[in-house]
Amino acid sequence: MRAWRLLPWLILYAVAMAYVESAVVVYLRALYYPDGFAFPLAPLPPGMVGIEIGREAATLAMLLGVAVLAGAERWERFLAFCVSFGVWDLFYYVWLWVFLRWPPSLLTWDVLFLIPVPWMGPVLAPVLVSVALVGGGTVLLRRGARGELGTFALPQRVLLVAGALLILASFTLDFRVALNGMDPPPFRWGVFGTGMGLGLATLRRRFDRRRRSPATD
Repeated sequence: MRAWRLLPWLILYAVAMAYVESAVVVYLRALYYPDGFAFPLAPLPPGMVGIEIGREAATLAMLLGVAVLAGAERWERFLAFCVSFGVWDLFYYVWLWVFLRWPPSLLTWDVLFLIPVPWMGPVLAPVLVSVALVGGGTVLLRRGARGELGTFALPQRVLLVAGALLILASFTLDFRVALNGMDPPPFRWGVFGTGMGLGLATLRRRFDRRRRSPATD
């Protein structure tokens, strides 16, 4: 697998991208949250919101572009994107801690994304997702390099998509809170945990199956 050979460079790129992303956030917080970031959110000019959405889209495009260049096949490219996205997200918070000593706790709330609506949640939640993306993606890339990857059966794909949608729902169901300038309600850990459980259980079952029968699907 070409992406496996290029994995160190993918990680380096993601770490550097996280530095750039967190540096921009440092500037934004100095402008709009001089006393420290907190909910309720400070209102942003409409033009600035559009620029922020564009910046997030550009970041995704850069991560996707590098993943496409790194992988030779569609599935390999997808895994390369998962790993680079996860590393980028983890180091985004690492760099914010280096620059601002923020977040003070993994349970501190953050605005995670703005596309297509605001995503919100405690920092711990995206960190768990990113750890799963990096760990699962790396293992699958390694197995692909050994010729042991195979493909995911349709039921497994359905479970993975369902898990991803539940995780997305846990971040976005209360997005109107951010738009209305209110404090966030309790995080939907039940929805999030169900989504994570579906994804991890599907990957675990897949890994166990490949260990029992590496030559078959």
